[in-house]
Amino acid sequence: MKKLHSRKMVAVFALALSSGAAMAADLPHYKAPPPPPPPMWTGFYVGLNAGGTWGNSNAVWTTSAPIFALGGGAATTLLAASSALGASAVSPGKTSGFIGGGQIGYNWQFYNSFVAGVEADIQGVAASNSNTTAGTAVGAFPFIGAAEVLVTGIAASKRLDYIGTVRGRLGWLFTPTLLVYGTGGLAYGGVSVSTGITQFNNDCAQFPGACLAPAAFSSGAFSDTRVGWTAGGGLEWMFWPNWSAKVEYLYYDLGNVSYSAGVLATGGDTLFAGAIAAAVVMQSHTRFNGNIVRAGVNYHFNWGAPPVVAKF
Repeated sequence: MKKLHSRKMVAVFALALSSGAAMAADLPHYKAPPPPPPPMWTGFYVGLNAGGTWGNSNAVWTTSAPIFALGGGAATTLLAASSALGASAVSPGKTSGFIGGGQIGYNWQFYNSFVAGVEADIQGVAASNSNTTAGTAVGAFPFIGAAEVLVTGIAASKRLDYIGTVRGRLGWLFTPTLLVYGTGGLAYGGVSVSTGITQFNNDCAQFPGACLAPAAFSSGAFSDTRVGWTAGGGLEWMFWPNWSAKVEYLYYDLGNVSYSAGVLATGGDTLFAGAIAAAVVMQSHTRFNGNIVRAGVNYHFNWGAPPVVAKF
């Protein structure tokens, strides 16, 4: 009897164990979520870029004012005024060219879809602006029916030698591999501009043997590094592990430049032949601002990031 009771107890215990195992098998299983992958955009990067630039303000303005008229009489006063008029002009032109250089920066990806960072770059510029403006001012003086004829030539050259920026960037990930961003900050560049003026006093048409006045020359130049600001935006695509390509637009403004173009001393031809009859002082000014469109490629030192599969 005791053996039968023991056998029944063992059978009941075995049945309970098998039922518990079956119930445990039917319960849902919960797994801890995997840790999020490290942000693929966070880290340092370096790269190269190339593109084009064109200026917004290409003209060089030259203005002149009389500072001397021989004897102060009406004839020389009119000669000085005509000299100043002829030596005042706008030299139009077009500045455009190829740029190329490199950049270095750091990105920080946060809230999954936002990227902030800072970037510094510098580019050489293969561009220049050279142009010539010629003007003629005529003054008629009561001297045996002769007219003092002033012919003026103005040559201006303007050039941006290099340009660089230090900018902040803030963008949004349209997809995990495509960044849309805005950017702005400091711009700097090497600029040079010059003005050369030549003026002739000539009435040989009336008196062929009276061309005695030598040509008057004057010039001035400015060359320095200018500092201003820049702003723009672009797209950057992570097309391969650690590699991205970008296209970018920037507007830059390095400010206004003014410089002396010297003093132009005009001699007399028929009237006051061979003497300095009038003198004018000249000032030139221009502005260095423009646009940059470029493409580039970056290598990202984000070793902890997972492999990137480019998708749109």
